[in-house]
Amino acid sequence: MGARLQGKVAVVTGAGRGIGRAIAELLAAEGAAVVVNDLGGEVDGRGASRQVADEVVDAIRARGGKATSNYDSVADFAAAERLVGAAVKEFGALDILVNNAGILRDRMLFNMSEEEWDAVIAVHLKGTFNCTRHATRLMREQRRGRIISISSTSGVYGNSGQANYGAAKDGIAGLTRVAARDVGRYGITVNAVCPGAMTRMSQTVPQTARVKRAERGLSTGLGARAFPLQNFGPENVAPWVVWLATDAARNVNGQLFLVMAGMVALLNYPAPVRTIAKDGRWTPEEIATIFPHTLGMDLVNPAPVKAPSS
Repeated sequence: MGARLQGKVAVVTGAGRGIGRAIAELLAAEGAAVVVNDLGGEVDGRGASRQVADEVVDAIRARGGKATSNYDSVADFAAAERLVGAAVKEFGALDILVNNAGILRDRMLFNMSEEEWDAVIAVHLKGTFNCTRHATRLMREQRRGRIISISSTSGVYGNSGQANYGAAKDGIAGLTRVAARDVGRYGITVNAVCPGAMTRMSQTVPQTARVKRAERGLSTGLGARAFPLQNFGPENVAPWVVWLATDAARNVNGQLFLVMAGMVALLNYPAPVRTIAKDGRWTPEEIATIFPHTLGMDLVNPAPVKAPSS
């Protein structure tokens, strides 16, 4: 590999497995010293094991790289501050933050418990805020920094059974766009990636759910039909994240990218598709008349009413 990040210091959350591990290892291969953060829990966030982060650190060191473990929960505001502090304590700075840590508690909205909602929001959305907040305070003083957060197609497109996860991931996209405006003037860029990869988390989605999403128009329309499945390893997401961390991407800020297999797509900011306008206020009667052949043309219902079986 190259040395594009020689002398840089990175924190990668949720770096013990899957996409996070691939990112941490590639950052190290490009010369960065890496704080490998992972609580070591199960997919649903329960449990903990220090071995998960330690294995990644050992693998990086075995290849001649620099790395240290951190086991804090990003959902804890004070713990996230310790995580940022660990980078400074061990390596003297923090140049790169990758917000990747996440859990799943999938359930249909009408069956979801408050605890299932809170747990997923806490790790994904609050965890991204916690780490970004503490990192930007330091990066602002340094007047440099790269922050890359992991969003999801579940957030920007929507997946059935993932109200908590989708809300958190779309929240990360929104946080990215705001944070980019808050800190860009200080030499800090903030971007997000929506990955498509076969990981421990994605494999928990039952095949029956995948089929139903496709049948009901709830899938993104991208994926296995466009790319062979063997190209869906997490290592295919890491290069784009690492590139965003380099000086070559210093003017890329506030953007959201879809990355899967060999494809990278820039996702546009929300923008009007069709518009109606008049002088004064619309009445419900006018809207009912004009909507079907203006704003309502060709609209697709992602979950149409299912006719009762006879």
